[in-house]
Amino acid sequence: MASYSPAPTQEENNGGPSSAKSECPDESMKLKKEISLLNGVCLIVGNMIGSGIFVSPKGVLIHSASYGLSLVVWTVGGIFSVFGALCYAELGTTITKSGASYAYILEAFGGFMAFIRLWTSLLIIEPTSQAIIAITFSNYMVQPIFPTCVAPYSANRLLAAGCICLLTFVNCAYVKWGTRVQDFFTYAKVIALIAVIITGLVKMGQGHTQNFDGMFEGSSQDPGHIALALYSALFSYSGWDTLNFVTEEIKNPERNLPLAIAISMPIVTVIYILTNVAYYAILPMNAILDSDAVAVTFADQVFGVMNWTIPLAVALSCFGGLNASILASSRLFFVGSREGHLPDSLCMIHVHRYTPVPALLFNGLMALIYLCVEDVFRLINYYSFSYWFFVGLSILGQLYLRWKQPDRKRPLKLSLFFPIVFCVLSVFLVVVPLYSDTVNSLIGIGIALSGVPVYFLCVYTPANKRPQRLRSLIAKAGVLIQKVCYSVVTEMDKSE
Repeated sequence: MASYSPAPTQEENNGGPSSAKSECPDESMKLKKEISLLNGVCLIVGNMIGSGIFVSPKGVLIHSASYGLSLVVWTVGGIFSVFGALCYAELGTTITKSGASYAYILEAFGGFMAFIRLWTSLLIIEPTSQAIIAITFSNYMVQPIFPTCVAPYSANRLLAAGCICLLTFVNCAYVKWGTRVQDFFTYAKVIALIAVIITGLVKMGQGHTQNFDGMFEGSSQDPGHIALALYSALFSYSGWDTLNFVTEEIKNPERNLPLAIAISMPIVTVIYILTNVAYYAILPMNAILDSDAVAVTFADQVFGVMNWTIPLAVALSCFGGLNASILASSRLFFVGSREGHLPDSLCMIHVHRYTPVPALLFNGLMALIYLCVEDVFRLINYYSFSYWFFVGLSILGQLYLRWKQPDRKRPLKLSLFFPIVFCVLSVFLVVVPLYSDTVNSLIGIGIALSGVPVYFLCVYTPANKRPQRLRSLIAKAGVLIQKVCYSVVTEMDKSE
């Protein structure tokens, strides 16, 4: 058994993260560059095509109130996401740290705003999105077993919890295991959606176009409702920043990061729009609004005895999306710990497998806690407000860095048109719901502000002035986690 010693706590090295040397002089104790271009494409596509396309058609229709306007919302959401992804391609090749918007906000605006971003991710954004995907996976798995009644709540949640635990274990084992799972399930979900699209287009070719007659009649004209419809669509498109969470693990990131984004975004946007056209060609509006599993209702209408294939395919899609989310969000907590915003134990990696085991376990625990929340659409609203605020802030940081550091090396440099348009639309998405969905928006703001006292107590205050009991508890927990997870604190790159 390899020997190791407990990593020093923050208090023992003046608050900075500690490091431990590998026994092999040629091996450094940090995450390895194991993600190829294909892996990157599968991560982005796999995380974007999670549960949203199978849940959000209902949310988009509720607020847009017509097929025509809902398709416009899906198209606008795709264009908006392409703009954001292009901006992140520039940010990811300029600031070559993992952590996505957290790393970019840290670089542009400093530790306080970055910590608030990390805090909201920890409390709502990451565990909420993973809980939604796991619950949707469970819904699609159990619905064929209970075709005429509602599945037991406990069975649904236990299956979702088992899915989270299994994928957490896979990603703890080896990075390659996680990327191979991702590749396989991305192929499966794309094939499933292509089958839905082809079926819908064939039906339209046979003359089933009556659902598109007067497709804009009754469209909502309330800006607040349109914004909420866009929220639901953007939940489906969220995930285009996945690869930016693992920038340090990408092979040749200056080439592969922007190329993976350029390949992934058109694929997902076209698939999403055509999938919704297929849904609308087969299902009347009331059938979609009454269904919590739109793809299953679709399969019941057109696939006959083979209708069981779609629930299975959708469950596999959610499984792959959850795997991508777990891989990415664990790196966010890992980087946050490395920057001193979370306990040192979360930036430890396994001494042989080079995986961030403590961060993965912490991420899994938070997702399990959020399985207790029943209203998935309320979770989407909390998630959207916080998520888009900080994504918009990170791209505002792109504009700020262009002004403050004009000579900085930028392997990819976009026209300022893209970040400016994205920032303006982000303001719309954040401000309008304050009037139309005030309660949910205020809850999102409250969650963000709850991190202020935590920042001043646990980050801003010098380690030797923090409460003794708190320091002792963190130190003991760090040693215990290190021993249980067989991990050591990662080394820092010389350039960092």
